[in-house]
Amino acid sequence: MAASKNPTKKKPLYKDLFVQVISAIVIGILFGYFYPQQATAMKPLGEGFINLIKMMIAPIIFCTMVTGIAGMGNVKSVGRVGAKAILYFEVITTIALVFGLLVVNFFQPGSDLNIDVASYDTSAIAGKVGSNAPHMPSTVDFIMGMIPHTLVGAFSEGNILQVLVISILFAAGLTALGEKGKDVVAIIESFSHVLFKMIDIITKLAPIGAFGAMAYTVGKFGIGSLKDLGELILLFYFTGFVFVVCLLAPIMRFYCKLSLWQFVKYIKEELLIVLGTSSSESVLPRMIERLTAMGCSKSVVGLVVPAGYSFNLDGSSLYFTMAAIFIAYATDTPLTFGQEMALLGVLLVTSKGAAGVTGSAFIVLAATLSSMNIIPEQNLQVGLALIFAIDRFMSTGRAIINLIGNGIATIVIAKWENALDHKLAQDVLSGKKEADFGVLETQGGIGEMIAQKH
Repeated sequence: MAASKNPTKKKPLYKDLFVQVISAIVIGILFGYFYPQQATAMKPLGEGFINLIKMMIAPIIFCTMVTGIAGMGNVKSVGRVGAKAILYFEVITTIALVFGLLVVNFFQPGSDLNIDVASYDTSAIAGKVGSNAPHMPSTVDFIMGMIPHTLVGAFSEGNILQVLVISILFAAGLTALGEKGKDVVAIIESFSHVLFKMIDIITKLAPIGAFGAMAYTVGKFGIGSLKDLGELILLFYFTGFVFVVCLLAPIMRFYCKLSLWQFVKYIKEELLIVLGTSSSESVLPRMIERLTAMGCSKSVVGLVVPAGYSFNLDGSSLYFTMAAIFIAYATDTPLTFGQEMALLGVLLVTSKGAAGVTGSAFIVLAATLSSMNIIPEQNLQVGLALIFAIDRFMSTGRAIINLIGNGIATIVIAKWENALDHKLAQDVLSGKKEADFGVLETQGGIGEMIAQKH
């Protein structure tokens, strides 16, 4: 990680990952603006970096969850933490959906576009929506999709939910073995140390990945593509900011007794990587390190962070309702109060499957609206084409809000479980104490302490 183990020795500014990433983003924007044709060829740099991180996610989740759950000592503790996490996820994402619905209806973005639906070109999304478009899975399909076909398949496909299932079952088996399972836990924990060292090495490539992704985005879509739909983009970012400040910040302040601003500063490097890559998955392993180093129990972090990437999508929830109602306004398709409530109810379910659908949030939006038939097909195609044109820019906002939301969720659950070293968290976030990322190599007994408290 970027933090120095020796606080008395300050590293040169040019070696700071924060400075490197923000410089790469600025250079990427300029390169994309002045040399758009060459900039689009930079796409493999961003994709390559994200793929390097993605290949590490499944084994890191497995190792972190197995050692964390084994440290708890019993499966009941896992169920308790999981139940609290799901309850929190459901409440916060529901508030996000409702808040997005209220904001978009108040400001009514797109109501002045007056689009000629019949003459609008929708070919750009022909491969993403239409007769060949993927559909949202049913509840049964979603549950069955959590069960891997093979033990290795979940890891090779990088399916987070399937890895979670395998990890819980494996940890339960080790716990049932008692003393005989401790040797296996020790091996897995040692293996996890190697994985996190690999993440440290890969993270050094973050500036290259951020440059490539940003250059491609600006070169491909152009800054001019923000002009006509800028109202929706600005409103979405404003709504996300208000959501974080008015809901998540008070939760941090009054329940966790911690500062949201200090937490944002603490994860500033991760936020910049997400800004450059538009992917919150690109920092999942680093968030596990960050949250553990600030005093959250490894067992809680290992369970809540991966689960949050599938079930706690605050930014995506805001996007779903705002984008859906924007399409209605932009195509002059009035929706009744009952239709909006029905949309909200369906999104309460479909939004939880966003991480498991190829194309993520945009595909969930398209599949949900297509299945509900509340917007005429031709109008829907045009509306989705509008959203698709700016989706890359909105995905960055979604990823940043999702990241902050998942970090806060983990801290809340750790506090709820009496598994948060509050003094350490305060000292680390305020800068009084340097974060010790080697804590992952020594922390293990805290899970047993938690189990004994309950």
